[in-house]
Amino acid sequence: MIKHVLTVCIVISCLQVFAQYPEARISNGEIEVRLYLPDTRAGFYRGTRFDWSGVIPSLKYKGHEYFGEWYAEHDPKRHDAITGPVEAFDPIDYDSAAPGETFIKIGIGTVKKLNNSPYRFNAPFELVNTGAWKVRKKHDRVIFTHKLNDDKGFSYIYTKTVRLLKGKPELILEHKLKNTGQKSINTSVFNHNFFMIDSQTTGSDFTVTLPFKIANEPSGKKLMDFNENKMTYLRDLKKGESTMEYPTGYSGDKVEDYDFRIENKKTGSGVRITADRALSKFMYWSVSTTLSPEPFIKVDADPGKEFNWAIKYQFYNTEKQ
Repeated sequence: MIKHVLTVCIVISCLQVFAQYPEARISNGEIEVRLYLPDTRAGFYRGTRFDWSGVIPSLKYKGHEYFGEWYAEHDPKRHDAITGPVEAFDPIDYDSAAPGETFIKIGIGTVKKLNNSPYRFNAPFELVNTGAWKVRKKHDRVIFTHKLNDDKGFSYIYTKTVRLLKGKPELILEHKLKNTGQKSINTSVFNHNFFMIDSQTTGSDFTVTLPFKIANEPSGKKLMDFNENKMTYLRDLKKGESTMEYPTGYSGDKVEDYDFRIENKKTGSGVRITADRALSKFMYWSVSTTLSPEPFIKVDADPGKEFNWAIKYQFYNTEKQ
């Protein structure tokens, strides 16, 4: 009897660990995806930097894993304790707000300004209004809706659909931002991606391909090489090392410039990322455990108007390309 009780307790304990954060799972027969769901009290991510929707801790295709926890220890309120592909919007009305007043972060809510310092994404801001989240789950998609009503005139309905395409190894992030307030919404959004492909160390096995010829040299750290439209590593990154690159050569207003590939020659895994809006800015960041192309899109929505955009991920094995 005692043995049976102990077994039951162990099983319950394990289930509690795995169900620590609200989540959903979707599949299209090609790709298996696990997503964390926004929750103000128990969510995996409750920080003030990244959009709370579409957080993917696991995406598997043909035995390859593309995401995961790239950091050592999790804290739901730490600004970067999150997995990809996640997006962050530039703050709205930050410069106009006085210390103690509020500004807007889309996909997060209303945030209190600390002081007169320039905006820092890692500052310990207080979230004072989380808005209202609604989540709808289907077998091949999850639809997130965030509704925020702000007393300063900035209000919106933001819908993000994480969807797997039927019969294809493709995932698409579909966005709709409807301005329901009295003031125009003018911001930018970028995807940090946080790829953690097959848990491989960031380094010489990876190649990042851009759609444009890179017009500048890499930083002076001597960790990367730029050759035509390709970014490669001179060696594997060690713990504590990082890259922060700003490759130029894109036009700033072409949809075609939003087209990136990451491949790992050791495991044969690859991913292509495209969008239906112009690339407005591009940065590239990596540490030993994750690599992140960071493409930006401008977002503009006048009162009563809607702004839409979509980002597509195509997963593949390099021997088939």
